[in-house]
Amino acid sequence: MVRPHLPLNALRAFEAAARHASFTQAANELNVTQAAVSHQVKLLESRLDVALFKRLPRGLLITPEGEALLPIMQDSFDRMAEMLERLETGRVRDILMVGAVGTFAVGWLLPRLPDFQARHPLIEIRLSTHNNRADIAAEGLDYAVRFGDGGWHGTEAIPLFEAPLSPLCIPRIAELLHEPGDLKHHTLLRSYREHEWTSWFEAAGVHATPPLARGIVFDSSLAMMDAALQGAGVALCPPRMFTRQLASGAIRQPFDLHTSMGSYWLTRLKSRPVTPAMHAFEDWLGEVTTPHRAMDTGHFPERRPLP
Repeated sequence: MVRPHLPLNALRAFEAAARHASFTQAANELNVTQAAVSHQVKLLESRLDVALFKRLPRGLLITPEGEALLPIMQDSFDRMAEMLERLETGRVRDILMVGAVGTFAVGWLLPRLPDFQARHPLIEIRLSTHNNRADIAAEGLDYAVRFGDGGWHGTEAIPLFEAPLSPLCIPRIAELLHEPGDLKHHTLLRSYREHEWTSWFEAAGVHATPPLARGIVFDSSLAMMDAALQGAGVALCPPRMFTRQLASGAIRQPFDLHTSMGSYWLTRLKSRPVTPAMHAFEDWLGEVTTPHRAMDTGHFPERRPLP
């Protein structure tokens, strides 16, 4: 974009005068004379061919044209001042501490982070993963992405999208599965939430739930998927988090049947002030997950504050 010559002195004089509604007070702030401020504002009005103030005996009254210009000037000067301060103090990049469920981090977030970084090159995300147990305060996190119903004490929880579960397995096992009841002949890998398989079988219309194998209980869908890739059994995982494995053919989804056990939520402490970097990350997530929300849930409240 080719910019015209910007009359920075005049714009600065206008912004200060509008803020104080006084040429005199603006002059005191800028350490110049009242006549100099008045002259700069007149130059700006002449260039724009509009009146920015009505001169009154006891001060200034900003015009509609001035009201339209003022917030743009304030935002621009604030942003310049912030960047100069960051450069002076060596804080060129903002640090954003994000903790996320490992499955969400690897299966969904990491492939999309280059887009965020391209849009916000001065924000450095430091990502840590967890197994859905996060202590935001103790870990110094700005945000934590968690899976559940949104009910975490002392947090504001913003819904991202649901991640329904479905059986996933290697092709050799998938070829033996023609109907949901066939799963009773195979090892069913499970998480610490034992009712997940029961819920899926109910959704599939199988009322006599096959017994679950007594073996490893996984606290992560990532580990469960690794076991499934090795042929250890059938995993009940969210297909959306394993699109690469499904696309490559390494894993198959034998049945287009799902059960929903919760959603992914972006959470932060209510007591945590929201920084510009946090705003940027939250807005970006809202943008890139909007199609998921509409497709998966039909309706989600924009925010869900919690006690």
